[in-house]
Amino acid sequence: MASSTAPIVAAGLVGGYATARFTKKRPLGGVVLLTAGGLAAKRWVAELGIPTAVALGAVYVGAFGASHPLAKKVGAWPSVALVTAVASGAAALAEARSRR
Repeated sequence: MASSTAPIVAAGLVGGYATARFTKKRPLGGVVLLTAGGLAAKRWVAELGIPTAVALGAVYVGAFGASHPLAKKVGAWPSVALVTAVASGAAALAEARSRR
């Protein structure tokens, strides 16, 4: 594996939220989220296999979904930061384990 997908995951989650918030166009934020997720998924399938790619994809989508109710409790940016740390960390961990 040449490099980690953790930055791609972070760009999708943080970039998607920031794009939606600052442009006031939620679908545009969704494009960012989907583009980054697709790029990461393509690399996960090629480098980690389908089962791991599915698991990491579920974490990515789950992080996006969890950020909404979490934001009501801790605020939008803290929520995005937390779910991004979890999803990026999962990607980095899976990739580190595959290098062993």
